[in-house]
Amino acid sequence: MSDATANGDASEEAAPAATQLPKMQVLGQFIRDLSFENAAVQNGVVAQGPPEIQVQVALDARKRTVENQYDVIMKVKIESKTKEDEAKTIFLIELEYGGVFLIENIAEQQLHPFLMIECPRMLFPFVRRIVSDVTRDGGYPPLNLDQIDFVSLYRQQIAARQAQQPQGTA
Repeated sequence: MSDATANGDASEEAAPAATQLPKMQVLGQFIRDLSFENAAVQNGVVAQGPPEIQVQVALDARKRTVENQYDVIMKVKIESKTKEDEAKTIFLIELEYGGVFLIENIAEQQLHPFLMIECPRMLFPFVRRIVSDVTRDGGYPPLNLDQIDFVSLYRQQIAARQAQQPQGTA
């Protein structure tokens, strides 16, 4: 029994010397802005068949004044239109959903991808639920968003930024 205690103490002493694992904690979540426009009811639009649904997602992150804390905002715009030649809007949802995250033990060069990939992954189930509830409460079948590939979205945003930079700069 004394050997097990001695081994346990030795491994605990070695742990601080090893590289610490990344840590992420969700400190809070909030709806910053939510808009649901039921255009079909307002304008008397009657849809024939299933609608065309367009989903746009944008991400934003910024450091808070408290050390190791960050705000991550997911901006989602969903527009449902009829599939007719003159497509008419059925409904429009605009949602800005945010989270406050405590992030520790992440290398500086890895922080931006972490904020723009891992944090939105944590927020997405809540965004999906809000969208589902809002569409159902608006008189439509609940809209269940498909999973979002945040790695691909991040790569697209980086590529778009690089394309906007002047060619002569390094």
